[in-house]
Amino acid sequence: MTTNSFGLILLVGSVVVLAAIVAARVAHGIGLPGLLVFLGLGLALGEAGVGIQFDNAGLAEVLGLAGLVLILAEGGLTTSWAHARAAGPVAVSLATVGVAVSVLVVAAVTHWLLDLGWREALLLGTVLAPTDAAAVFSVLRKLPLPPRLSGILEGESGLNDPPAVLAVTLLSDTGHHPPSPVVIAGEIVYQLAAGAAIGFVAGVIGVLALRRIALPASGLYPIAILALIVASYGAATLAHASGFLAVYVSALVLGNARLPHGPAIRGFAEGVAWLAQIGLFVMLGLLASPVRLPAQIIPAIIAGSVLALLARPAAVLACAMPLRVHWRQQAFLSWAGLRGAVPIVLATIPMSARLPGATRLFDIVFIIVVINTLAQGPTLPWAARMLKVTAPAEPLDVDVEAAPLEALHADLLQVQIPPGSRLHGVEIFELRLPTQASIALIVRDGTGFVPGPTTTLLTGDRLLIVASVAVREPTERRLRAVSRSGKLAGWFGEHGQ
Repeated sequence: MTTNSFGLILLVGSVVVLAAIVAARVAHGIGLPGLLVFLGLGLALGEAGVGIQFDNAGLAEVLGLAGLVLILAEGGLTTSWAHARAAGPVAVSLATVGVAVSVLVVAAVTHWLLDLGWREALLLGTVLAPTDAAAVFSVLRKLPLPPRLSGILEGESGLNDPPAVLAVTLLSDTGHHPPSPVVIAGEIVYQLAAGAAIGFVAGVIGVLALRRIALPASGLYPIAILALIVASYGAATLAHASGFLAVYVSALVLGNARLPHGPAIRGFAEGVAWLAQIGLFVMLGLLASPVRLPAQIIPAIIAGSVLALLARPAAVLACAMPLRVHWRQQAFLSWAGLRGAVPIVLATIPMSARLPGATRLFDIVFIIVVINTLAQGPTLPWAARMLKVTAPAEPLDVDVEAAPLEALHADLLQVQIPPGSRLHGVEIFELRLPTQASIALIVRDGTGFVPGPTTTLLTGDRLLIVASVAVREPTERRLRAVSRSGKLAGWFGEHGQ
């Protein structure tokens, strides 16, 4: 490859990413989901548009799985453990029992209506079963939902990829006979248990190491954490366990630990996930053929209707009703089963294995994702209001970032007071911080000054707090408590957990 060719590749790649960012901003302004814009950009660059030829299903599978690792990592790092714990039983049930119910309903109905063989029908049901983490995280975090409801949807989208990936891989086996349901179930149980264990161990090792080692540059922390998460995927796959579950669990552990430069880590992960989404959807748009798609519109509408109107409600009913989820929230969960890149990526696995009918399956899934996103994504705010499942808007919590001062056995905490925080109007002495913690500097309107005991905090202030390692966590808890409940937080039982 010549220097000019390499420069052209970089130029074209940069222009595509910038065009995707601009298009996503425009789409957001008109309420259109960004993933459709990225898919459309891929189609425009493909054989029916600019003319770029891309039909390597094996490469698409590898790149797609790599992109899903990065998207899942961001999802785990930004998921609140408090919300996930409350929503855990329902989310786990939806990610396991719910997936099985959805697969069986879609397979049974499409086998009858579309005259698919049982392997093809089961593959279609399995590919469509998981909700998409990227779609859920991008859409639902803009809605003021109760913590448990949003936790259910986020947890489900992070946990239901592994069983679906395993089932699709087993069903795509090119042997003469597909594996029995007992073999599939046993393999899934082992891989999920082992993947969760490996992810937990990787997360704990990362927390212990990063709390004790001061890296020479703040930019190394997000790189180290992302490397740990990707390493958990590699270790799990070598152990024939679920790499995706290992990624989500390790990211959940790391994201909820008190680590240095937490906001910077989450910001870096979010940027990487956006880049992965752009690359993933553009690539999948390139892989699709506009010439083939029209022939599969009717089958896709039928299968998509079965998924949205029968399979998803049945899965939610089977999983949520025994756990006493209110019927309004069940209805919202049924409509909020967003599909995105995950089903399309999963559809590349049978294509890569060269199964008969795999190309048709990919085309059907591609159309279903587009229709599902157009029909459900923009209507979620309306559905939430109609079902009365929205929660009152809460003021943003304070985000505390820590930089280690290893030689002093202390941390430098950085706190930005957000709009709506009850830290506004509190005087320094009223914070009642631990004795080994002190506000060293306040930056207000671009000017820094050393505060006194009676200095009043204001919205927008940035505080620099030096705290010994021993009192760092109590200091953070006190700041969060006052931010939520005011200077009398302790009297109200608020401890900032």
